[in-house]
Amino acid sequence: MNTFTSITILVTISGLISYLNHRFVKLPGTIGIMVIAIAFSVLIMLTGKTFPAAYALVSELTSSIDFTKTLLDVMLAFLLFASALHFDYQKLKEQKRTVLILSTVGVIGCTTIFGFLLYWIGPVIGVEIPLIYCFLFGALISPTDPVAVLSVLKKSKIPPSLETIIGGESLFNDGVGILLFVTLRELTVDTSVAFSWSHSGELFIQEVFGGILLGVISGYFCTRLAKKVDDLQTILMITISMVMGISVIGGLLHVSIPLAAVSAGLMLSNMELGESKGTFGLKSMLDKIWGLIDDLLNTILFVMIGLQIVVIPFFTNYWAISLLSVVFVLIARGVSIAAPGILLRRSLKVDYNRLGILIWAGLRGGISVALALSLPDSDYKPLIVSASYTIVIFSIIVQGLTLNKVVDRLVK
Repeated sequence: MNTFTSITILVTISGLISYLNHRFVKLPGTIGIMVIAIAFSVLIMLTGKTFPAAYALVSELTSSIDFTKTLLDVMLAFLLFASALHFDYQKLKEQKRTVLILSTVGVIGCTTIFGFLLYWIGPVIGVEIPLIYCFLFGALISPTDPVAVLSVLKKSKIPPSLETIIGGESLFNDGVGILLFVTLRELTVDTSVAFSWSHSGELFIQEVFGGILLGVISGYFCTRLAKKVDDLQTILMITISMVMGISVIGGLLHVSIPLAAVSAGLMLSNMELGESKGTFGLKSMLDKIWGLIDDLLNTILFVMIGLQIVVIPFFTNYWAISLLSVVFVLIARGVSIAAPGILLRRSLKVDYNRLGILIWAGLRGGISVALALSLPDSDYKPLIVSASYTIVIFSIIVQGLTLNKVVDRLVK
């Protein structure tokens, strides 16, 4: 199956699923789309012998699309740039300390706690995983997914200040998560390599600060060019080419593409164009177009996540550890958020009720699945992939659908 055929089938399925959700199912956008896509995949698997052509088509489609590369190298920059473009930069500055702590201490703490829980409890149910792989699993599942979080927050009733904290955390915690994941993955590939703080520090500077620098430089030049023209088509082309350039250059320089896209988006979020004050000004129209791009890519992404169930391995002995992993990630998220929140309660200005919302709003999404699929082949990869997929399904469907109820109950 060639690339154009794969894209055509994927877009067609996405359009059909989106129609079914809005016409009949009526669940919140991304959640409904993922539910229908999973149901469609399960139906195809159950009726594989009855309708072999349909099963072969979906299997070939999912196999022909490299989910990891498609998401991390292509779609993610567009999704994060679109989200950051609509983010209120001034509100983010007011919550910068809280966002910084949650996106660093929170991720490291969650990775550590999850890794030890999995390592200690695994043998009890007959699944022994080396500690390094437990931490590796924790590193890829600990960062909250900005695409999943921000798509759910669009329809939530979360107070603006808390929405800023949750959204800001999800946008910036990828840097720490990717650093931990890359460092631990190197140790699993080459067991002769010892952990080095200096090497980790160099990797951190290169990935995180390099990504931010790339985003700032790209955003600066894009802003300068956009301000000199008053044509929407030209400005849109400039922003699209900038995002594509970030993906290409970020890959060549081995810096964080997500952080570069977020940095560029935040710079352009404050950009003033000639007619930006009017209802139909250039900035307003640019925001609407990028909002549409965001919605379209979100729909395709969550359909891709749903269809992945056809190729992801699910063995009988994986279910217990997968379900336990859901519990472990909630515990790890809770402790890693509550501990700094309680210790720094006054300075962070986060009460206990809001801590509960912060914990429950930590959604995982396609990034975790993509990182799991990028793991080198080993005896533990199938288990980590299937457990990661189970966590993502629970996170988006269960946590996403109940988030508003939790908010209503805890916010007074």
